[in-house]
Amino acid sequence: MKRHKHAACTSIMVGKKAAQDGSNFIARNEDNFVANWPKRFFVQPAVQNRHETYVSPYNKLTVELPEKAYRYTSSPDTNQDEGWYEEDGINEKNVGMSATESVFANELVLAYDPLIPEGVAEDSMTTLVLPYIDSARQGVEYLGNLIEKYGSAEGNGVQFFDQDEIWYVELATGHHWVAIRIPDDSYAVAANQIGIEEIDFNDPDNFMWSKGIQEFVADNNLNPDFEGFNFRHIFGTDTKQDRHYNTPRVWYGQKMLNPSIEQDPESSDLPFLRKPEKKISVEDIQAVLASHYNETEFDPMGEGKNSKKYRAISLSRTANSHILQLPKSSKTNVGGIEWKALGIPSFSPYVPFFTNASDIDETYSYVPEKLDMKSAYWMYETLAMIVESHYTEFVEPNLDYQKKLAQWARRKVFDVEVAAASKSGEELTRFLTEQNHLIAEHFNEATKEHIADLITKGTELSKLTFKMDPNL
Repeated sequence: MKRHKHAACTSIMVGKKAAQDGSNFIARNEDNFVANWPKRFFVQPAVQNRHETYVSPYNKLTVELPEKAYRYTSSPDTNQDEGWYEEDGINEKNVGMSATESVFANELVLAYDPLIPEGVAEDSMTTLVLPYIDSARQGVEYLGNLIEKYGSAEGNGVQFFDQDEIWYVELATGHHWVAIRIPDDSYAVAANQIGIEEIDFNDPDNFMWSKGIQEFVADNNLNPDFEGFNFRHIFGTDTKQDRHYNTPRVWYGQKMLNPSIEQDPESSDLPFLRKPEKKISVEDIQAVLASHYNETEFDPMGEGKNSKKYRAISLSRTANSHILQLPKSSKTNVGGIEWKALGIPSFSPYVPFFTNASDIDETYSYVPEKLDMKSAYWMYETLAMIVESHYTEFVEPNLDYQKKLAQWARRKVFDVEVAAASKSGEELTRFLTEQNHLIAEHFNEATKEHIADLITKGTELSKLTFKMDPNL
């Protein structure tokens, strides 16, 4: 099967003052073009004294790797014939990255700075950046240097964060990009469109940009506005596909977090940044990533005339939904937490794993080509198929299952934080690794029990049934 870039993700970033518990969050649904594209999840070990050249299987990008690399969590494709696609993770310095949100520049800017086919693409980005950075800001700079040297093969949005800052980068053309620091009191939803708006070139604390971008725009008469530098207006698109495939997802994400604001789902002017109406919990982020225009006429699980009008956030081809969390260091010493949902997020729970660990669990790294219930990936794909096959009958039991596990997960994280307070160094890492295995075991057992219960109920729902008339 020929692999292409995902081109279909949805991202969310939440600043620490907008979050209920004071954590910074970055999150994304990694979507594919097919329903089954298995993903692994494990910890890449730290590296010392390495002498190695990276060559992308996707486009043959060739980069000499640094001798030293930090440990980090990774979610690569199981089949890496067309690229690694490590996608997301948190390294041992508590710096996280999610890459990428596919975005698309307009033909005007691409005419003057076309994409570089052999440049940096989604398949390589996490591999080439996350193991080498000590802060979110450095992540932007490190990526920017790679783009300056090798060019960009695609339009991409990339998230970086640490315990202090969140940065979002939009790579638009072969060499030009901008980045914005997400305000602590705000959130952002991105959905396959260039979304960043006004750039303040006098505020390097909150904005970064590629070398020469102002001159590039001025010299080629690319700014459609009479004043200002609106990156979305200059570099972005505004098409029918945007209004049906992309914009409605931003609209619905903002509708969930700012329900009192009335907006048009096809508006080209939805703001990139918003302050939420109430503080945002990790469960709220999960709900957005698992959503499909619930309780609206656009829900594809419904049967109205508009149920297939817009592309939903949660899809059958969501390969990996992740929420990366960095709590305040003053509140806990456990470091990062990576919440992982495999299968369709609408039907799967988000499982919390501690990233200051040497392993996740064998059930997440074991991913054979065909279904095997010993694999977490295939277990959750199985759950999704079963729930959707009898959605009306199974949706409520499935929501109860998710709610019960969400409650267990929140309590488990709290208990681990309390138990970890007196630990540090290698002892802490070993302890958190043990907890990852226990967490995986609990979710695996609960999920298999849920699947068994649904299958048992499903045997009574066959259309091949017949009730004998007692009068015959």
